[in-house]
Amino acid sequence: MKDIMVIGAGKIGGAIALMLAETGNYNVVVTDRDQAQINKLDKHPAISGKVVDITDIGALVVMLRGKFAVLSAAPFNLTGKVAEAALEASVHYLDLTEDVATTKKVEELSEGADVAFIPQCGLAPGFISIVANDLAKRFDTLDSVRMRVGALPQYPSNALNYNLTWSTDGLINEYIEPCEAIVEGKFITVPAMEEREEFSLDGVTYEAFNTSGGLGTLAKTLEGRVRTMNYRTIRYPGHQAIIKALLNDFNLKNRRDVLKDLFENALPATMQDVVVIFVTVCGWKEGRYMQETYANKVYSGVVAGKTMSAIQITTAAGITTVLDLLADGKLPQKGFVRQEEVALADFLNNRFGQVYDPEAMRLKKAV
Repeated sequence: MKDIMVIGAGKIGGAIALMLAETGNYNVVVTDRDQAQINKLDKHPAISGKVVDITDIGALVVMLRGKFAVLSAAPFNLTGKVAEAALEASVHYLDLTEDVATTKKVEELSEGADVAFIPQCGLAPGFISIVANDLAKRFDTLDSVRMRVGALPQYPSNALNYNLTWSTDGLINEYIEPCEAIVEGKFITVPAMEEREEFSLDGVTYEAFNTSGGLGTLAKTLEGRVRTMNYRTIRYPGHQAIIKALLNDFNLKNRRDVLKDLFENALPATMQDVVVIFVTVCGWKEGRYMQETYANKVYSGVVAGKTMSAIQITTAAGITTVLDLLADGKLPQKGFVRQEEVALADFLNNRFGQVYDPEAMRLKKAV
């Protein structure tokens, strides 16, 4: 049994804790500053909760000592504090952040560390980088890498064609902060909410546009080897135009508190969601210009005996799979570890990672 601490008792943190506890291989302590959130955790003999202010690094270090790893499901603006505490307590660190600045801080902290620092272990960044890197390795020479992900309602019913499915702060951050990309071989930043495109998958039309953070560290890994590389968020058509009006015409990009209030009081949450993953890589194989595509949809369903949303399932499965691979010695045990160092086959064969494999899930339900 390995002792794990999960920071954040929200929907994602709770899902992570339950998935780990159900294996019988992990004891999980979940911390949060809010006792009400702790009280909502699923009752399980391998899960306990404790109120902690994670900005108090000293108190956090005391709790972390002796643990195998800490998994941060805290808001992006707080998770850097967890990384500092992990370094001082000498425990492995994993997080779900999409925030570029936070990831850079984690990389700096990892220099010379005797434990592993593995940021961006969710869906995007996270699994999307693992898929894209696996496709990229199949080519002799790369031309383009295009990564598209969206967490969408199955039954859109408002003008935005959207329901809240995860962190509102994280959503707003993606819509506002600059985006990394490779354009004509050069690593640059491009504005969020721009470069809209449309595509169809399984007869459904989607739009996609630039958002921040989803590229993860893969752009730096492939810099100098690819001509074009970008990440865009998937939505149903019409979403981008309304959000741009709110951000720019109403200047809500500079009034995030107002935008958050609007989202949380006008957009209902839903458990009936679908995660759409669409990755296309082009390049040359044996002298021929070729394309390889990964397309997948993950729906809400029952995992670890509990009904979870698709974004809960995919995000929690990302970080729990990486933790499992770390515990099994299939990943570096110290220093900065990038998502693209995770082998796609190892990920999909993992007990948690199987949720990304429709065939594996179909067979599991049939047993």
